[in-house]
Amino acid sequence: MPLSPPDISVVIATYNGERYLKPQIESILLQTIPPTEIIVVDDASSDGTMAILNAYATNDSRFRIVINEQNTGYIRSFEKGMQYASCSLIALSDQDDIWMPHKLETLLTQMGGNIAVYSDSILVDENGNSTGKKMSDIKNQLTYHNCLMYTIGAWAPGHAMLFRKDLVEKCKPFPTIVTHDFWLGFVAACYGGIAYVNEVLVQYRQHTTNAIGANTHQTKKQKRTLKERNSIACRRMQLLYEKCPASLTTQKKVLEILATTYPKNDLISRWKRMNIFFRYRDIILAYKKKSAFMRILFCMKMFFKIDA
Repeated sequence: MPLSPPDISVVIATYNGERYLKPQIESILLQTIPPTEIIVVDDASSDGTMAILNAYATNDSRFRIVINEQNTGYIRSFEKGMQYASCSLIALSDQDDIWMPHKLETLLTQMGGNIAVYSDSILVDENGNSTGKKMSDIKNQLTYHNCLMYTIGAWAPGHAMLFRKDLVEKCKPFPTIVTHDFWLGFVAACYGGIAYVNEVLVQYRQHTTNAIGANTHQTKKQKRTLKERNSIACRRMQLLYEKCPASLTTQKKVLEILATTYPKNDLISRWKRMNIFFRYRDIILAYKKKSAFMRILFCMKMFFKIDA
């Protein structure tokens, strides 16, 4: 007997996305392994987004449209969509990218026993023209087998992920001081790992209205004051410590020390913080394209200021 197709929910978050939405939806519909359901959470769009979505939903019973009465932001929209998902596997979709036809199939075949898997992406401009740069050219993309690899950041984007529904249950409730895909990745690294497929499976569109873009992270940081950035960094570290399971004895202890020393400025706390970064620098800084010497300098920096 032929094997039954895998059940995959695709979750899309939309907000005033009429310009790019159709090509993305078409790329999802053309997948070699078609999704079982397509859940779209619209975050109170005021353009023609809903007309596009309703047209698809009228002709395809797999579509389920959820409308936010008020704008809640992309993190809450994705969280809602993931909770509505009924399939055992979930793939997230931005409203403005384009998937390669074999994206879902490739991720599924490479998932193995991991709770999540993700791929590389190629950056394209607002017209869909390649910039010649991949996500892996900006930061290292790799398999996250240790939650300490998420201590100060990571580079596993949600638009390139496929994960098991169980992961969503482990992530709830989603915090808002980190992005939804950062949180999915960190929790995945705590419970089974997130594998990396070294293949471009998404055209990741960059434009001025990106909710998240490959080159906007630094800009968003600069909009906050140093005090605000430090406060967020301290809260983020406390969040990671609290979420890390006690069964990961070493990781839990490392995150406890960092959560304790991040808000403090005394010499002992500074030394402990720097020492932890130095001891685990190859794990904590794995995603950053830094030489061995630059990693040591980064650790020394942690004596004087925290990474915000």
